[in-house]
Amino acid sequence: MQRKTLSRREREKLTQRQEMLAAALELFSEKGYHNSSMQEIATRAEFAIGTLYKFFKNKEDLYKTLILEQSDKFHTAIMTALEEGEDEVEKLQNYVRAKGTVFMNNVSVIRLYFAETRGASFNIKAGLDGEIRKQCEQTLQTIARIFESGIKRRRFKKIAESYQLALAIDSLSNAFLFSWLEAPETHPYPEDPDIILNILLKGLVIN
Repeated sequence: MQRKTLSRREREKLTQRQEMLAAALELFSEKGYHNSSMQEIATRAEFAIGTLYKFFKNKEDLYKTLILEQSDKFHTAIMTALEEGEDEVEKLQNYVRAKGTVFMNNVSVIRLYFAETRGASFNIKAGLDGEIRKQCEQTLQTIARIFESGIKRRRFKKIAESYQLALAIDSLSNAFLFSWLEAPETHPYPEDPDIILNILLKGLVIN
């Protein structure tokens, strides 16, 4: 199917929109969501306030768009990584590696989301958490299918249900990432994904 070529006006509008979102991310990261105004965002992006409102109906709409668009990018990168690889172990290695790369390359968005979500009003969280949870659940289900395949092919022992194993890998990688976020010098995220994977795949008990 041939992709539609955007007109010059459409390309300009897309560029303007991305510049506004980038300016909003900068301001939200510097001052926080509640301390940033639409006027400040428009000024930072070098647009008139009226132009900003043509794209986003209010600050809440802009914030949700920013977070959801970034979440979509994260989700696409993670799902692509899970689809690659020759076997189940390689797919899990790709997942751990890609998750670290995406997380570390987008720290400002991640810090913003967690900082603002903790104290966010119901209106801000409505329609935002649900979408992100849906993407997280899709990722977990995909990882679970990889474990299920590995169990059937006798690559893995069935020490737990496949979904529980998916939760374990997801939680382990999150723990390493949040530790890195707090103290990157002291707790770097492992370059070798097996350092994380082997906690589950190899275990600690000496038989």
